[in-house]
Amino acid sequence: MPAYIPELQGLRGVAVLAVVFYHCGPRLVGTWVHSASLWGWAGVNLFFVLSGFLITSILLESRSKPHYFRNFYARRALRIWPVYVLLLVVVYLEAPWFIGPGIAVAVKTAPWLAYIFFVQNLFHLALPPSVSPTWSLAIEEQYYFLWAPLVRLLKRPWTMAVVLAAALVASPLLRFCNFAWMTPTNTLIHLDGVAWGSLLALGLHTLRLSRRTWVLLGLGGLVTGIWAAATIAGGTAFLDSALGVAFAGAVLASIASTGARNPLNAVLRRGPLAYYGRISYGLYMTHISVFIFFGWFDLRMNIYGARGNLAIIAFRLAMTTVVATALWYGFESQILKLKRYF
Repeated sequence: MPAYIPELQGLRGVAVLAVVFYHCGPRLVGTWVHSASLWGWAGVNLFFVLSGFLITSILLESRSKPHYFRNFYARRALRIWPVYVLLLVVVYLEAPWFIGPGIAVAVKTAPWLAYIFFVQNLFHLALPPSVSPTWSLAIEEQYYFLWAPLVRLLKRPWTMAVVLAAALVASPLLRFCNFAWMTPTNTLIHLDGVAWGSLLALGLHTLRLSRRTWVLLGLGGLVTGIWAAATIAGGTAFLDSALGVAFAGAVLASIASTGARNPLNAVLRRGPLAYYGRISYGLYMTHISVFIFFGWFDLRMNIYGARGNLAIIAFRLAMTTVVATALWYGFESQILKLKRYF
C-alpha cells in the first residue's frame, strides 16, 4: 500500500460533516434533509473504522523497530492532546459561558481526573455539551493503550484476528444485555468500528489478494452493511455492527481503488471533503463550543422561522470551519512537526 491514501481524507470529511449536521438537526425540522441528518451520529462510527485501520497499520509496520512504545505513544500524544487540553482549558476557564455554573461547580460536575485519564465515557457523568465529543476520543485512547502492547506481543496474524473477532462478537451482545452499570458511551459497546478497521489493516498486511478482489470485498461489505442497517439490524443492538460492516467496506474500497480515475475517488481526494478531512479533528472537538459561543446569532435569527434556521446552519458551518482552519494551520500542524523526533 502507498504510505498516504488521499481518499481516506475525504472519508474523514464525510464523517465530521455528518456529525456537525446531526447536531444541527433541530434546525432542519421540516426540511427534506432532516431525516438524513438524524443519521449523522454514525459519522463517529466511520471515524472509529478509520482510526482502527490507520493505527493498526502504523503498529504493524513499526512493531519490529526500536523504541516501539515511545514513538507510538509520543506521536499519538502530539496528535491528540494539544487540541484536547486547549478545549478543556478554554471551556472551564469560561465556564459561565460554555457550561452554565461557575468553574468550581463545573469541575465538581465533570471531575478533571476523568478527563486527564480519558475515562469520562465509563462513568455516569453529565458531560457538558461543549466537551461531550470527548467521549469518543476517550474510547480511541483506551484502545490505543491496550492494542499497542497486544500487537507487539501477538506475533501471528491469526491470534490478532481472534482478539478482534471476539470484540466484534462481544460488543453487540453487551449492547443487547443493556447492563445498568454500562454507560451509553462505554468502550465495550463501541468496539465494532475500531475492530473492523484493525481487521482491515491486518488483512491488507497479510493476505495476498489482487486489488480487484479487495475492491469487490469492500463494495460487498458496503452494500451488505447498508442493507442490514436499513432492515434486519435497524433499531436493534446490532445496528452499530451493520454500520461497522458498511463503513469498513467503504474504507476498504477506497484504499483498494486509491488513485483510480473516477468521479467518486476524485471527490474524496480533493476539494471540500478532503479539506474538511484535514481539519476534521479540530472541527469535531470544537464545533459544539462554537455553536454555544455564537448563540447570540441563533437568538437573532429565531424570529425568521425556517429561513432563520437555514441562516443559523450556514453561519455555524462557516464559523466552525474558520475556527478549525485556524486551529490546524496555527496550532495543530505546528505541533505535529515535533513528530520527526519520534
